[in-house]
Amino acid sequence: MAGESDLTTLLTSMQPVLRDGDYVYALWPHGKPLEGNIEAAVREAEGLTVVLRREEAGRLGLSYDFVAAWITLQIHSALEAVGLTAAVSSALTAAGISCNVLAGFHHDHLLVPSAERGHAMEVLGLLGQGVVLRTERPADRESVLALTAAAFSTSPVTGLPVEGVPAEVTLLRELFDCDEYLPEFSIVAEIAGEIVGHVISTRGWIGELRLLGLGPVSVQPHLQRRGIGSALLRETARRADDAGEPGIALLGSTAYYPRFGFLPARTLGVMAPDAGWGDHFQLLPLKAWPDGVGGTFRYATPFERL
Repeated sequence: MAGESDLTTLLTSMQPVLRDGDYVYALWPHGKPLEGNIEAAVREAEGLTVVLRREEAGRLGLSYDFVAAWITLQIHSALEAVGLTAAVSSALTAAGISCNVLAGFHHDHLLVPSAERGHAMEVLGLLGQGVVLRTERPADRESVLALTAAAFSTSPVTGLPVEGVPAEVTLLRELFDCDEYLPEFSIVAEIAGEIVGHVISTRGWIGELRLLGLGPVSVQPHLQRRGIGSALLRETARRADDAGEPGIALLGSTAYYPRFGFLPARTLGVMAPDAGWGDHFQLLPLKAWPDGVGGTFRYATPFERL
């Protein structure tokens, strides 16, 4: 059967499957006959590179540095197909995941850092829906503001249309220009190059403890409830953990945010800037969350003008 060459079909039908175990690249000793369970091999002028399971490399006494997870794209892609490797590599690169690609006769195989296996599978799942997450750039600003206006054109509190410019648009414009803006925590979701989702987290404090204040988060109305907002929240938490941030605070639905690990902030000894917010003021403690935290949370300066 001929392989698939249409890029849209390739992306929507990738069906990535994660193999068990860890895999490594090793240089095979010159002149030694091949033995053991070799998964892949590439001959170069400098020698023969083999890919095999980590434990097999140990049994054979082969040295290695890079330890990888192996993901197979189940779609039968044509060897002359254009764009699949570029699309996959771009999406993983935007997520900060390195990727080595092995092309077989029937399938493409990705070797990503072992510790990133779960993250890579999530990125590929989103890519299969046409969604790519990346860091916001200054050139995105007007598109992001227009997206936010559309997302908040109906009040989340009253359910009625908002007259004039939604307050979230004014807030976001000011957050982009404030001292507490953190570029790496302004994240967009794209479909076919169009920005369809955005989340921002800015610097906040509890006394001297620095952490993040999340919001606003926006998704195009016709694309809501399709996992884009969830993906933006998980990406924010992942980046925050990797950066050593202790926690993320937000004001939001008590029916939605707890599924991502958010707790009523008061249960962690943290008070809302406004006592009337009650349990809607929530906090996600991350790996760096210290013991004995207490006090009132303080958002970035633009929030004080709401």
